Amino acid sequence: MYKKFNQNQPKEKDIIITIKRLGINGEGIGYYRKKIIFIPGALPNEVVVAKIITEYPRYIEAELVRIKEKSPDRVPFPTNVNPEIGGLELAHLDYPKQLEFKRDNVLEALKKFHPRGYSKYKVKKTIPAPEEWHYRNKAQYQIEQSHGQISLGLFAPNSHELFDLPEMPTQSKATQDTERKIKSLVEKLHIRIADPLRHFDGLKTIVVRQAYATHEIQVTLITVGHSLKNINQLAKEIMRLPDVVSVFQNETDWRNPQVWGNKTTKVAGKNQITDEILGKKFALSPRAFFQLNPVQTSTLYSRALKFLDLSPDETLIDAYSGVGTLGILASDQVKQVIGIETIPEAIADANHNVELNHIKNANYIQGSVEKILPELVKNGVPIDALIVDPPRTGLAKSLIKTLLRVKPKTFVYISCNPSTLAQDLVLLSEAYNVRLIENVDMLPQTPRCECVVKLTLR
Repeated sequence: MYKKFNQNQPKEKDIIITIKRLGINGEGIGYYRKKIIFIPGALPNEVVVAKIITEYPRYIEAELVRIKEKSPDRVPFPTNVNPEIGGLELAHLDYPKQLEFKRDNVLEALKKFHPRGYSKYKVKKTIPAPEEWHYRNKAQYQIEQSHGQISLGLFAPNSHELFDLPEMPTQSKATQDTERKIKSLVEKLHIRIADPLRHFDGLKTIVVRQAYATHEIQVTLITVGHSLKNINQLAKEIMRLPDVVSVFQNETDWRNPQVWGNKTTKVAGKNQITDEILGKKFALSPRAFFQLNPVQTSTLYSRALKFLDLSPDETLIDAYSGVGTLGILASDQVKQVIGIETIPEAIADANHNVELNHIKNANYIQGSVEKILPELVKNGVPIDALIVDPPRTGLAKSLIKTLLRVKPKTFVYISCNPSTLAQDLVLLSEAYNVRLIENVDMLPQTPRCECVVKLTLR
C-alpha cells in the first residue's frame, strides 16, 4: 500500500498536505504546487507529512511519512501483514466509510463521462458484505527462491518485489493454511522454483480454490515448462492435506505475460470441485471464473435476477457466461438460455453444470460475444433479455453497436469497473434508460466493487 522511496530520485524535503478525497484506487488525494498529488495510505481530512517519489507533468506520486492530524474514520491496519502488498488498500478505513467510498466511485465516474441523464440515475447505497475479513475462497500466490530462502505470497503493486505471506486477513483460513502447507512440502521435496532472472524452468505460482458449499479444495501448480522433478510426489503429499480433492499442473512460458498458461493437466484427484449458489450446483475446473466471495455472490446474483424481471416466454442471452452461473440460475424463469464464453474449459463446465442441475433449456457456446450475438440474430434467435458480466475492460465497442441494433428490451449489466461502465453507458444511453444502479461489496478492504445496472429501452 505504501511505496518505498526510490533513492535514485532527487531527494526533496518532506511536505505537508491536506487530503481532500480518495482516488479510485483508494489513495489519498491532495494538491501541491497546483498539481494533484497521490498519497497511498492517507485519508480525507487528514493532514499528513509526505515525501515526493515521482513528479510527472500533470500529477505527483508521494509516500506517506507520518500523520499530523488523523481522520476519525481511520482504523488500525491488520498486524503481521506488510502494508505494501495489494488487496488491502482500504484496510485502514472504517468499513461503513468503505461502502460510501465505493458508491462515490460510481458517482464520480458518471460525473466524469456524463452519459445521457446521468444526474438523474438512482444509485443505491452499497450492500455490505456479511464478512469483512477471511472471505476470499481463492488464493493465487507467486513463489520465488532467493539466497536459499523460499517466499510465497504477493508482489507489491507495480513491482517485482515479492512479499512472503504467512497471514492474509482477507483470505479464507482454509486456502491460506493450504498455501502455507504446500510451501513446506515444496521445501521438503526440493521442488525446483522458476527463476525469472535467468529464465530457468520450475514452479512459478500456487493456486488454491475452495468450494464454499462442499469445502472441496482444488490446487493448481503453475509451472514454467512441463518437466518438474518430484511433481507426482508433491501432488501425492498435497492430496493428503485437509479437504484437498485434486491437483493440477498448468504450463506457461517466460514469453507469456499472464499468470496462467494454455495447457492444464490433472495430476491427481477429481476433474472438478462442486460449489452451490441459490440451490443450483456448479462444477469448477481450474481456469473457470467464479466470484471470489461465495457468500456475497448469492446477493449479487439475486439482485441481477430481480433487475432482469424475466418472463416464461423469453430467451435470455448470458454473455461472458463463465461456468454458466447466471444463466442456470435464471433458467427456471425463461423459455431458453443461451450462454456465450471464450474459455473452452468454462464452456465445458457450463454444459456439465446444465446436466448437473437437470436443466433442459440452456445451451452454452464457445466464442466471443461480439461475434456470436450477430450470428444468433441472423439465425432468427430472439434476443429478449440480456445479461452481461464483462471483464474490467468493459464491453467491446462492436458489441455495443450490435446491442444498439438488436435492442433487447430487458438488459442487466454487471460491472467490476465504474470507469468502463460509465464509458459504456455513454453509448448505451443512446437507446436505453438507466433505471437503477446498485453496488454489491464483493471485496471488502479493497477499492473494488460490483455494480448491477438495470437498463430499459426508451
